[in-house]
Amino acid sequence: MGTPDSAFQHIDFRTTRRTFIQVGYSGLLGLGLPGLLAGRASAETGAKVGRARSVIVILLSGGLGQHDSFDMKPEAPDGIRGEFRPIDTSVPGIHICEHLPGLAARADRLAIVRSMSHPEGNHLCAVHRVLTGQASAPRGASDLDRVASRDDFPCYAAVMDSLHRRRDGIPNGVALPTRLVEGPLTWPGQDAGFLGARHDPWQLKLDLNRPDSRDDSLVLPAGLDSDRLHRRRHLLGQLAAPAAVDEFVDHQDAAIALLSNGQVGRALDLEREDPRLADRYGRHMFGRSLLMARRLVEVGVPIVQATMGIVQTWDTHVGNFPLLKNDLMPPLDRAVSALLDDLQTRGLLDQTLVVMLGEFGRTPRIAPLKPGDVPGRDHWPSVFPAVFAGGGVVGGQVIGKSDRLGAYPLSRSFGPPDLAATIYNALGVDPATELRDRLGRPLRLCSGETMTPLYTTSPI
Repeated sequence: MGTPDSAFQHIDFRTTRRTFIQVGYSGLLGLGLPGLLAGRASAETGAKVGRARSVIVILLSGGLGQHDSFDMKPEAPDGIRGEFRPIDTSVPGIHICEHLPGLAARADRLAIVRSMSHPEGNHLCAVHRVLTGQASAPRGASDLDRVASRDDFPCYAAVMDSLHRRRDGIPNGVALPTRLVEGPLTWPGQDAGFLGARHDPWQLKLDLNRPDSRDDSLVLPAGLDSDRLHRRRHLLGQLAAPAAVDEFVDHQDAAIALLSNGQVGRALDLEREDPRLADRYGRHMFGRSLLMARRLVEVGVPIVQATMGIVQTWDTHVGNFPLLKNDLMPPLDRAVSALLDDLQTRGLLDQTLVVMLGEFGRTPRIAPLKPGDVPGRDHWPSVFPAVFAGGGVVGGQVIGKSDRLGAYPLSRSFGPPDLAATIYNALGVDPATELRDRLGRPLRLCSGETMTPLYTTSPI
């Protein structure tokens, strides 16, 4: 998949992606549907605990370039600074890319971290770090050795579900609009890993051809009410051998709870939404995903992962500047701006932590992938941006600084373990909590520290 500054070796998968996926709830009884957070783990270490009820992780799969978004270097040499110019924001002294005018106008709500960093330049391993706070277990050099495994560390939602399981029909975690899969490669970090399939977050697939369609699979069929459904489940429990079907029945119970509750089904029915608000988000995948994310946190889902595109959408080795300018930044800017406004209008922003980042950044050097290609930027994990809002975060500030070329941190850097500690603390879970892997070995939930500058005013 490439390593930092290895543009001529990287394989570009853009032409092999599927252009749409089918909404549905097929395999309902076989999905891991975790429950809503029922309580808060005590912070025995005395670490700062945030006040979020929910977290929305906006994943820019493929990696957003720092130079072309939130950490621009207009004084850098030609071939590094890029084609875009910085613009003023609503906060004096903070400048971001001209193709993010909506977020520029809302900079007073944003905390922009410019010193995220980790050592992993491979997409699969880097995504695992960002979505779990942990390095993936070493298995081999080939990408086929790095795919998802039940030995992986669990994602945030899976951890929440293992600590605070509920069966009221509201999943503890939802990922949308599609699972991160490309051919034989399934990205690690999306599921419960060694905790087992029963703790996997619910994967929601949006139909890009019918973005406003209702998912009738989440509605009980005519003649089948909640009482009848539970009677059927009770009968199955009497007939089945528990040891043989434990995990299946566990999944089935969660599915029945979801169907009986109905809140999630209503949340997924976009026909209930004001069309004018849907227009503000944008009637495209980015907009639909974030509108759905808002509706899910509104009914109490603690963790929503909204991936902006399919795998490597932001992996701009070829045509970096036209892709960002024409295809990626405008819908992202519109959708995230609408999400922030919508959450604030509904009184949900203060209790919803919004986090936006890619698995890494892009190289300072601009170069063609191969001779004749429109130039782009390669993978660069040494420094990259992350944007935070809501959940008690102090907006209107920049945290951290990169060097003049946007290549390495000049100030304190933050890594995926710190991101994980921040998310867990925001939801009231002690990062020092221990999990047990499949061999029964104790593993600390997170080795990082809460990113406390997010909750205070920092100098630019």
